[in-house]
Amino acid sequence: MLKVGVLGAGHLGKIHLRLLQQSDKYELVGFYDENQENAERISKEFGYKNFSTIAKLIHAVDVIDIVTPTLSHYKCAKVAIKSGKHIFIEKPIANTVEEAEEIIALAKEYNVKGQVGHVERFNPAFIATKNMIENPMFIETHRLAEFNPRGTDVPVVLDLMIHDIDAILSVVKSKVKNISASGVSVISDTPDIANARIEFESGCVANLTASRISMKNMRKTRFFQKDAYISVDFLEKKCEVVRMKDAPETPGDFDMILQNAEGVKKQIYFTNPEVEQNNAILDELESFANAIVTDTTPVVTLEQATDALRVAYQIIDCFQK
Repeated sequence: MLKVGVLGAGHLGKIHLRLLQQSDKYELVGFYDENQENAERISKEFGYKNFSTIAKLIHAVDVIDIVTPTLSHYKCAKVAIKSGKHIFIEKPIANTVEEAEEIIALAKEYNVKGQVGHVERFNPAFIATKNMIENPMFIETHRLAEFNPRGTDVPVVLDLMIHDIDAILSVVKSKVKNISASGVSVISDTPDIANARIEFESGCVANLTASRISMKNMRKTRFFQKDAYISVDFLEKKCEVVRMKDAPETPGDFDMILQNAEGVKKQIYFTNPEVEQNNAILDELESFANAIVTDTTPVVTLEQATDALRVAYQIIDCFQK
């Protein structure tokens, strides 16, 4: 079992603490939170060991789980890496692309592994369909959330849309060619609703919408490719695949047949791939333990998370233009 310590015991940090204590791949050593009043309360309530300094916690573990506000990700990662510890960082990897690139360089220099908490990669509906997504040519995402003051210190692109950016970059095997976007600030100082269009060199186009001022929650992505349409509902953890194949000579009474202007007939058939329910946060943390123990590449690398952050900032730059 790998000894692990958690930096940051806010809303998400508490979830990580609970799951790491349950895991049979980690031994939870303890945590550090700069708000000592909060730290003492959590330690008293749940029994986790509260360390008085970051340095003492880092010294006692093999892996550091960074669940602090984004602004401090770089500082925490730097200290942990220079102490030779593997790092799991909640998304986004850092506050700036420059900081993210420095984290990558340090991890290579000190020969430690890093993974970033892009949790939607472990969403069971995405896992169930990912191998069916082949050369998509149009992608549409909607990630809408009811207003929550937590997270409004960053633009909605870094708070919500970055999940979809990362998921899209993981399935589109092509370089980004062009980005256009617009965003509107409604109740925060930074945009609360945004739309972005990402064009890839392959010809694929992704249209992303994110909002944190919606009346209801929605997290849906649709992938369109040759002879197939794949719908993933990240919130409900459901998926649907609609495929087309050449129609049989004599269709059955209930077969769905489409005919185009050239007279070509296609049969449509629907499948709902089996979705195996999981705890995505526990799975991502345990996948990192596996990567360390087997010396393999983590599922969400520091480089991939940096690519997602780079695209996110290109979108934010469009707002300022």
